[in-house]
Parts: sequence; C-alpha cells; structure tokens
Amino acid sequence: MREREDEWTDLMRSAISGDDAAYHRLLKAITPVLRAATRRGLARAGQPVDQSEDIVQDILLAVHLKRQTWDTNAPFAPWLFAIARNKLIDALRRRGRRIFVNIDDFAETLPGETPEPTASPSEVTAQLQALPARQRDVLQSIAVDSASIKDTAAKFSMSEGAVRVALHRGLASLTAKLRDR
Repeated sequence: MREREDEWTDLMRSAISGDDAAYHRLLKAITPVLRAATRRGLARAGQPVDQSEDIVQDILLAVHLKRQTWDTNAPFAPWLFAIARNKLIDALRRRGRRIFVNIDDFAETLPGETPEPTASPSEVTAQLQALPARQRDVLQSIAVDSASIKDTAAKFSMSEGAVRVALHRGLASLTAKLRDR
C-alpha cells in the first residue's frame, strides 16, 4: 500500500513537471481504486452502485483541474482521497436520501388505488334523461352506441363541430349532476 502511494506521489510530481506519460500512468493507476472506493461508498449509503462511474469521472476531472493545488512535498494519496470523499458526498447530497427498492418484488402486496364511487346505471340513465334532447341524443350515440363524431353528425344533420360542442356540454352537465348527488 505504502509503495503504491509513493509511486502515485512520484508520478504526480512528474506530471506537474510536464511529463504527460507519467500523468497518463497515474490516471490509469488511480481509476480502478477510485471506482472500487466509490462503489463501496454508494453501497454503504444504500444507493445503487451503477452510478459510480459518473462520480469517478467527477473525481478525475477535479484532480485534473486542481492538480496545481497539490503540495508536491506532501503525499498524493491523502489529497486524492479527500477529493474523492468530497465528490462522493456531493453526489449523495444531490440525490437526496432515497432508498431504492424494486417494486416488482412487492407488486402483488401493494394496495391499488381506491376506486372512486360510481353511479349506478339507473342513476346515469335518469340523469341522462334530464339533459336537453340534443345533448342526450349525442351522448347516447357516441358514448353508448360507440358511433363516431362524423357518423353522429350525419345521423342528426349537424356539423361535426356542433356534435363536439353538444358532447362536451352534455358530459359536463352529466358530470356536474352526478357529482352533486
């Protein structure tokens, strides 16, 4: 472990001095370690580990952008892991406190939505009869007989727009009456 940290420190010193090959070797060496640490951190926080790659990329970007702030007389690993810890914390804060549970495991045991009470067919028929004749005929044709707007317009010698208006008004009136009951 200590040997690896010394190697990273030497590589970072060389990278800061302008050695691109050393910088490439450093990034290649630290990426798997960061990936494993990030996955552990996510798992410990109860988060899905499949998001670890985004966090690793954030860490590597921060290392690249802030590399001039590293003290060349200090070991590299503590500086790196401080960045990694902060980036992991930032990612967890952005996500908020969520617990992920696969709903498929519980689909049969979860209660469904409580259906709203519906009116009985006789109630609907009574309210339908109370509508003006044109609205009632249009509603009957479209909602009950499943006719199209075009067919209903032809049947009652109306324009399609007039059928839509009568349908809308009839439905609104019927809904209001059934809601008031």
